[in-house]
Amino acid sequence: MYQSIRPGQVWLDTEGKRIQAHGGSILTVDDTFYWYGENKEKTTGSFDIWHWGVRCYSSKDLYNWKDEGVIIPPDTEDKNSPLHPSAMMDRPHIVFNQRTGKYVAWLKIMGEPPCFAVLEADQILGPYTMVNPRVNPCGMAVGDFDIAVAPEDGKAYLFSERPHVTIYCADLNPDYTDATGMYTEHFPHIAPPASREAPAHFMRNGLHYLITSGTSGYHPNPSEVAVSELWHEPWRVQGNPHVNDNSRTSFNSQITSVFKHPFKKDLYIALADRWMPDLREKEGPAFDTGEAYEKFAQRFEKIFAPDSDFVFSPEDAKEMFINSSISDYVWLPLRFEGDQVRIDWKDELKVEDYE
Repeated sequence: MYQSIRPGQVWLDTEGKRIQAHGGSILTVDDTFYWYGENKEKTTGSFDIWHWGVRCYSSKDLYNWKDEGVIIPPDTEDKNSPLHPSAMMDRPHIVFNQRTGKYVAWLKIMGEPPCFAVLEADQILGPYTMVNPRVNPCGMAVGDFDIAVAPEDGKAYLFSERPHVTIYCADLNPDYTDATGMYTEHFPHIAPPASREAPAHFMRNGLHYLITSGTSGYHPNPSEVAVSELWHEPWRVQGNPHVNDNSRTSFNSQITSVFKHPFKKDLYIALADRWMPDLREKEGPAFDTGEAYEKFAQRFEKIFAPDSDFVFSPEDAKEMFINSSISDYVWLPLRFEGDQVRIDWKDELKVEDYE
């Protein structure tokens, strides 16, 4: 049994198997934590299996996780299904709708064209039924996203990347199954790697926070925190929260969500994927100085510059398909200086150390 969280180390479930909950989040039901995410057990770098459904784990202590199985299975029969293993399903987000009593799951589907798929269930572990297989909120393109529910009135909001351009905030309908048409756009950028993705929303002391990453494929990059008083207000950018991260890789991780511990006074944990555990080994000393990231970022600038004539080669395309079945996790607590967010590296995290 685990007695703590050890960021960046291999994490096994209670059966001794690698945990497969990437791009994931935690939902608390009564006194049980449910961690769900992309099941990458079969995603070894080939072109035909991007995911194997959404897998969920349960825990009482955040350390030891029981495999509850694949709660949203892949559709292996229909190649046109948004749940087909090749459909590039990413970053599932599940929220509970107090009004309908339903658990609502949104999935990012990077098909042609990209869209969201929305499912519902009566229980967190399913079974889930497809209710809206193709959603483009307000007619917008879709990308990495998060969904948050306002504690005061139960209204839900979607934060999504409009790929390589902005992050938009869209109001969801009362059932949380589609957008209403109201949205605002934020963080305008011309192109990667500066454009923002992977938005992770949380609230603290009446303020809204959004942590995003840059856009550089699976190669990690500097995170950025922004704060706002209201859902649709302009966001004030605070900068990179990772302290003493000379590698400029957010400690070789990409944050997927921020978990507020419901039974602790002020414990917020950034949940992140370490997509490439061997990156430091591959890049050598240049990783720790940030030179490796700078070189990679410059390459992305050339590729996605508005006047670029870059043509993707087969080798470039292969970079999209890593062996994510062996990707690890980096969970680190947030530290606050006033309204400023800080993330320090810790070799070990114990929930018991917090009030």
